[in-house]
Amino acid sequence: MLDWFPCLKEGFLSEGEEAKNAIEESGEGLLLFEDTFTKCSKGQKFFGGGRIGYLDIALGCFLAWIWVTEEACNVSLIDEAKTPHLYRWAHDFSAHVAVKDVLPDTDKLYHFSKLLVSVMKGSAPKK
Repeated sequence: MLDWFPCLKEGFLSEGEEAKNAIEESGEGLLLFEDTFTKCSKGQKFFGGGRIGYLDIALGCFLAWIWVTEEACNVSLIDEAKTPHLYRWAHDFSAHVAVKDVLPDTDKLYHFSKLLVSVMKGSAPKK
């Protein structure tokens, strides 16, 4: 579970089999989040129940990056079939009045991520 985000990052930055394995491992971490959400939420919208709480914010900080990774790697990580509760949570969290105006736009973040990846790989044009 602690390696979930590093796996997501590695999957995003890698290619081929290495990327596929890292993305699969991050998907396994999301299954743990699905299980945790089911236990903690007790059938309500958020991890702590009816209101956004600490765990929602902690995972919600990664939500836009998850969506960018899905787009960039052509995968579905938070999937209605595999993680139905997490899928619904992502929708409810991102649509919440306290979140919707501060969550980064996925398309803009995706384009920024391309620049970021090129910088991290040392191939970005220098100014």
